[in-house]
Amino acid sequence: MARRIFISFQNADRARARGFNLMHYAPNVDFEAVGRHLINPVNSTDDAYITSKIKEQIKGSSVTVVLIGRGAASSDWVAKEIEWSREKGNGLVGIKLDPGADVPEGLDEAGAEILDWNEPSDVQEFEAAIERSVDGANKAPAIREAGAGADSSCGR
Repeated sequence: MARRIFISFQNADRARARGFNLMHYAPNVDFEAVGRHLINPVNSTDDAYITSKIKEQIKGSSVTVVLIGRGAASSDWVAKEIEWSREKGNGLVGIKLDPGADVPEGLDEAGAEILDWNEPSDVQEFEAAIERSVDGANKAPAIREAGAGADSSCGR
């Protein structure tokens, strides 16, 4: 099934994000890509305007793929995109571009699957991981509701 994905990446990884975006032309990969700044970057320095454009792109997606380069974990924009994707209920998948790159906190907190761009066996799993993330995101509300009863030991 084709999925509309939002691609989150740190600006220094723009070229590799474009490469990832090209995967939707591969005959054995079944997804559509909605990507931030891939073809036409938002030409503005106004954070509110940039935020509105990014949220608009996330709105039309069901999965957020976070490309994890060396600077992704320290990028404010990547952190915001993960947060907005979680708020929307998107599935999340992380793809490590660089060995040793730190995984952004929001991905760990969401329990996102992390794959390695440099491992051929992981690359073969991209499509399946996207599907698994949607399945997990769809189950999350039911899990929260089941644990929210009076007998719950959760302190929140």
